[in-house]
Amino acid sequence: MKTICFYFQIHQPFRLKRYRFFNIGRDHYYYDDYSNEEILQQIAGRSYIPANRMLLDLVNLYKGRFKVAFSISGVALDQMEVYMPEVIDGLRELSHTGNVEFLSETYGHSLSCHYDPVEFRNQVKMHADRIKSLFGQEPKVFRNTELIYSDEISDMVYDMGYRKMITEGAKHVLGWKSPNYVYTSINQPKLKLLLRNSRFSDDLSFRFSNYSWSEYPLTADKFISWIASTPPEEQVVNLFMNYETLGNIQPSHTGIFEFMKALPRFAFDRGVGFATPGEALDLYKPVGAASVPYPISWADEERDLSAWEGNTLQKSALETLYSVSERVRLTSDRRLKQDWLYLQASDHFYYMSTKHFSDGAVHSHFSPYTSAYDAFNNYMNVLSDFIGRVKAQFPDSVENEELNSLLLTIRNQELEIKQLRSELKKVIGSNEANLVVKEKAPKNPK
Repeated sequence: MKTICFYFQIHQPFRLKRYRFFNIGRDHYYYDDYSNEEILQQIAGRSYIPANRMLLDLVNLYKGRFKVAFSISGVALDQMEVYMPEVIDGLRELSHTGNVEFLSETYGHSLSCHYDPVEFRNQVKMHADRIKSLFGQEPKVFRNTELIYSDEISDMVYDMGYRKMITEGAKHVLGWKSPNYVYTSINQPKLKLLLRNSRFSDDLSFRFSNYSWSEYPLTADKFISWIASTPPEEQVVNLFMNYETLGNIQPSHTGIFEFMKALPRFAFDRGVGFATPGEALDLYKPVGAASVPYPISWADEERDLSAWEGNTLQKSALETLYSVSERVRLTSDRRLKQDWLYLQASDHFYYMSTKHFSDGAVHSHFSPYTSAYDAFNNYMNVLSDFIGRVKAQFPDSVENEELNSLLLTIRNQELEIKQLRSELKKVIGSNEANLVVKEKAPKNPK
């Protein structure tokens, strides 16, 4: 039986306010609260909330036969807790059904896998802890930011304890092979991979309401017939997309919700089932290894990292940001650490893209800036202030190794002081107890 594997990404960055050169050193708050709240509320009202209700109805209607998965960035969860906690409530209700899986990713939706392996590991751990605390699930499947993957990244993911991962079924990697199978990492044969079927996923994400598309209108019956007609030996069709596809990218008037409601019925009629990524990777055996020497992603036509580091502006911003990563990890300043996470969001670099044609139109659609240069200047002004705050705590004149040594000495001294205080309390407590015993003891008669 063929299986459909639905996965939805939920991510919203903390958008930056207009931050001028003259703000540097004076204003340490970087975010456009008004835009962040307004955009999240609009998207939640059009997409997240009605989509949550619809998926819950489908799971209950088909008594667990219909299943989906989510990957939600930590920065999106932070925003939801402040502006739209009802979205989290809806996702928690979906989690309680036992038929919805939550995946692991980087907390800051960052590119740390490519620039800072230590930060990458820290963010993945932080995100997994947050998912467990909110939804009661310990993520078993890893999904990197924007489905970024390479052989080198597979080593890092495997070392973190993951044995399951999802990524893009890039044509320049697969060649003649189909994405509708389970594969493994060529470096780590025990790390299983699910690959996105870009054709079917993009039919829903981008072509669904396109009047000029030769297959318009797309009905649930037609879509399932395409999936059912794939070669019988092909096992699983992975439909990975942005959750905003439901109601925002494809507005409700396009019929996207009615399409989704009808999809399971036509699937079951044709013998097509549903599974979460974890279940699909348990259900099917790998057919071979996928060799990915250079990073791939699900972004743009190239399916590589050029959406975030395709020009000198982006590379300069990324290199400047990660140049202070070791010093940020040394600090105990919670505000500084929070800004560090939010400034790593891949969106900031996506806005700096100078691509043209269809890819350029997509970048411009999501960007709050008038141009890539405007995005770069605003981000670098913020980053200059942020780095100034870092250097105020850890000056350039002190080397990283020296800082580590000093902090280690301080921490050891703190532990020693705590231990001495604990021992002192025990001694004082023991002396007080002895005094009480002596006072209560009967006095010897003379």
